[in-house]
Amino acid sequence: MRRTQQERRDQAEAALLTAAAELVVEQGVRSLTLARVGERAGYSRGIVTHHFGGKQALVERLARATQTGFVPGLEDRPPGLDRLLRLIDGYLGELGRIGVFNQAFLLLWAESATQPELAPIFRERDAAFRADLREDVEAGIADGSIEASAAPGEVATAVVGQLRGIALQRLLDPGSVDTEALRRSVTGQWRRALTP
Repeated sequence: MRRTQQERRDQAEAALLTAAAELVVEQGVRSLTLARVGERAGYSRGIVTHHFGGKQALVERLARATQTGFVPGLEDRPPGLDRLLRLIDGYLGELGRIGVFNQAFLLLWAESATQPELAPIFRERDAAFRADLREDVEAGIADGSIEASAAPGEVATAVVGQLRGIALQRLLDPGSVDTEALRRSVTGQWRRALTP
């Protein structure tokens, strides 16, 4: 069956993003070029330019694609303590089977501290992550499932810092980070810290 133009375009973009993620994981963002991405994906550099325009747009799209849906199954959950704890548990669970897109996200995130072209992308991503967590804490305070004295912004910052820190440790030394044990202990820690 013949594919539509949109299906071919989507397939090419997915292949290019996968190739870019693999190159970031193998060699770092500095080595990422449109020509290398095209070659890795089996396309020409011109196709990469056609889809993304340039390296900056490719990296931005990769950053957004790698973070989307990291923890599946939360979309239908209302904000509150349950969703917050499921996110923490799910995030740590996903680290146990971390794929190339997640590895690329973490490497790009770490490099954004010293790469001016990456910093705005990851500031935005972290701000959105913290906003979701703040919403959970605020909803939990409102429904009484979270301690009224909890500071939503501080909780959000601490959760993001803890999860990203564990993720980087897992990336650097996979054998030293037991994600299954951490799922229980870290989720339990936040349940105890937040529950009235």
